[in-house]
Amino acid sequence: MPGEKWSQDVTEHSDALDLEDGVFKQDDAAKIAASLKRSAEHSKRRKGTPLQSAMGMLNFYINRAGDNLGEGQRQVLESAKDELRKAFGKAPKDAHKEKAHE
Repeated sequence: MPGEKWSQDVTEHSDALDLEDGVFKQDDAAKIAASLKRSAEHSKRRKGTPLQSAMGMLNFYINRAGDNLGEGQRQVLESAKDELRKAFGKAPKDAHKEKAHE
């Protein structure tokens, strides 16, 4: 694998999920979440719940992309986290904070 980074290899050939091509390059957080949800639900090799696997892959990509990820795409991917939670019937992360202050 000359020229490829190990993180790119993990993203492309993960044992956890078979990802759709270009899933993290999309500009629609809901579409990213839907794609990750489909991949997680269809995977027979994942560890943990489908939500854990999908969220783990999303976080892995965000963390590994680091400074190479443009601010706009980073915001889309961060929004995809809430969309992913909603897709699995969970409250968005900020909703927990708001309920505590009521």
